[in-house]
Amino acid sequence: MKIVKFILCLLFALVFINAGLDKFLHYSPMPKLTPEQEKLFAAFIEIGWLMPLVGIVEIVGGVLFIFPKTRALAAIIILPVMVGIVLHNVWRDPNQTGIIISVVMFLINIWVIIDNREKYKALIS
Repeated sequence: MKIVKFILCLLFALVFINAGLDKFLHYSPMPKLTPEQEKLFAAFIEIGWLMPLVGIVEIVGGVLFIFPKTRALAAIIILPVMVGIVLHNVWRDPNQTGIIISVVMFLINIWVIIDNREKYKALIS
């Protein structure tokens, strides 16, 4: 079970590291966007600090997610970005192509949070 968990967490981390790096290096091609999605992304770009912030959170969270000792922190750091990704795919993706992968990623994140719940008790007590 530890090997499966490590592999899932490593893949999860690599997806986020890749997404974060792409926000700075722009190496992935942009998918075809609907006019509504183009407006949304134009607004994100207009807010000059938003995409770099998300990119930094994705990179830092992804790197921390690799190591078991820092995985609990990474899961909390990535959670708001993950919620945004799921909500975007549910409400803004007309073809619903990204919902499955985003829900799977969200469930991995929640699993890690639940798995590390003992580490969070000091924060909420």
